[in-house]
Amino acid sequence: MNALSDPPRIPVIIAALRTPIGRVGGSLAAIEPASLAALLIERIVADSGVARAEVDDVLVGNAANSAGNLARLAALEARLPVSVPGVTVDRQCGSGLEAIVLAARLIQAGAGRFYLAGGTESASRAHLRLRPPLERGGQPQPVSRARMAPDSIGDPDMGVAAENVASACGLSRERQDRFALESHRRAVAAETAGRFAREIVAVRTAAGAVSKDECPRANASAETLARLKPVFVRDGTVTAGNACPINDGAAMVLVTSLAEARRLGVPFALQFIDAATAGVDPNLLGLGPVPAMAKLRSRNPALDLAAVDFIEFNEAFASQVLGSLDRLGISPACVNRDGGAIALGHPYGASGAILVVRLFSQMLAAGSDSEALAMMGIGGGMGIVAHFRSLRPDQPA
Repeated sequence: MNALSDPPRIPVIIAALRTPIGRVGGSLAAIEPASLAALLIERIVADSGVARAEVDDVLVGNAANSAGNLARLAALEARLPVSVPGVTVDRQCGSGLEAIVLAARLIQAGAGRFYLAGGTESASRAHLRLRPPLERGGQPQPVSRARMAPDSIGDPDMGVAAENVASACGLSRERQDRFALESHRRAVAAETAGRFAREIVAVRTAAGAVSKDECPRANASAETLARLKPVFVRDGTVTAGNACPINDGAAMVLVTSLAEARRLGVPFALQFIDAATAGVDPNLLGLGPVPAMAKLRSRNPALDLAAVDFIEFNEAFASQVLGSLDRLGISPACVNRDGGAIALGHPYGASGAILVVRLFSQMLAAGSDSEALAMMGIGGGMGIVAHFRSLRPDQPA
């Protein structure tokens, strides 16, 4: 039997939770990123029936906070046994999704039975980066972010890259604003209907418990978005309204095998099918999902994008999403049913894991068999896509 047919080698996600997403300097600003992840680890372990000592490893994605090993810190803070290790993954804003993919690959390899995987980020508590002086006696200079590509290729700020994509793909300001407005409308409708309640674990702060996302705007309108000025390029099209905010938050999932899910009597799971990561010109970094999808489909020629029921695409910028979807032949109407990062927020290293949590909730609520994709463009010119299907482990195969 091979990894695709052997239940001990079939990776499934059996639990998926996230924190609310806070605005930078907002409701979660006082909480360390490891503590956000630890809160979710404790809850998932408590709810799953998996013994703490059975956890083989903790994989946590992070982009801006890790001066050490946040995964190990979170594992210990969550009171997992000292025998449980941890590894922190940095693929920038794809880190949380990459951590989940790595956990699934470990199950496929037969390396272990239970993995906690996800991402955490606190823009509010990000470390100040200093560039050492070039001359002895000089003063170190603060820098806004780490380098993603050599200057000989081009290493634009994310907003400038978003403008590059808008120009290369012929995306108007009006279309980007319409997409952003729809993201807010969908997110507000989902929150009002209680569709986020199952997946959010409240965070206790000095000001009280935080249980709702901080950024969706019920008062967003086409008129207010149209009044905003371009932020990154004079006479450009990318504004604060059609770009994501800056955020804090975390998301974690429990990855195991189909055999273990059946042993636990789990009624619902997401089966990991495959994933792919690919590079693209860093000057057009938002288009990374296009070559990543091409790589995924080359290994899975039966994958029909038109037949995929749920697609979550991280909305760092409207231009990035629209440019990629246009090239992939996917209608924006089919993506991010409950809004995306423009409304909900983009806590960098956690965002990919948040996509998977959203898919888990949506597919659980749908009840019927379905397929899903999580898709992201990544700083430095990369893209990552992951393919899932829903299943009922407690039912006969």
